[in-house]
Amino acid sequence: MIHESTLNFLSKLSKNNNKAWFDENRSLYEAAKSNIITFTGELIKQYASIDASIGHLKPSDCLFRINRDVRFSKNKEPYKTNFGISISKGGKKGMLAGYYVHIEPGKAFIGGGMYMPMGDGLQKIRQEIDYNFKDFQAILKNKAFKTSYGDLDYSDQLSRIPKGYEKDNEAEAYLRLKSFVALRPLKNEELMSKQFVKTCVKHFEALMPLVEFLNTAVG
Repeated sequence: MIHESTLNFLSKLSKNNNKAWFDENRSLYEAAKSNIITFTGELIKQYASIDASIGHLKPSDCLFRINRDVRFSKNKEPYKTNFGISISKGGKKGMLAGYYVHIEPGKAFIGGGMYMPMGDGLQKIRQEIDYNFKDFQAILKNKAFKTSYGDLDYSDQLSRIPKGYEKDNEAEAYLRLKSFVALRPLKNEELMSKQFVKTCVKHFEALMPLVEFLNTAVG
């Protein structure tokens, strides 16, 4: 479970996002980080019994740093106000589809897929959807997927179908996507539940066919 103190730390950080406050409260950060590491280790352990490809991972392979890269951002706040956990067989630095848990008070979510694939990878996914659209549709219509996520996230897409595909292509709505992800919001109460690892495993398993489809596409 995620401790209430972890969420409290993140709430305080969002109101005091500066190095001086962070340094003064580093013990709170270390306690929160320890909680997330323990949670991530247990999540990997339990989900590896379903998806063996992630069984070799350690929490350090999956946790993003809390420090923000502000070099090219107008927002110069030095710290993220969340803990991000990316689980795939390539780890957080891999270029493969996988699973994600976002821990942030009032803004938490679970999901996965492939976010903003670049160049050749994006072309391969679109080609796979075009060639095997019935299989792709079946994944999205699966009861477990529909119950957990409803549908893919359509917030980031092209205004028209990409070059090389006809306008009346039955897969048009998916071919225009720039990311292929599904997301489910989480309440604070779910994060702090003793059943939270099991909740994550259930939603990851519902997403697994999509993850496998995308990874097959990119090879």
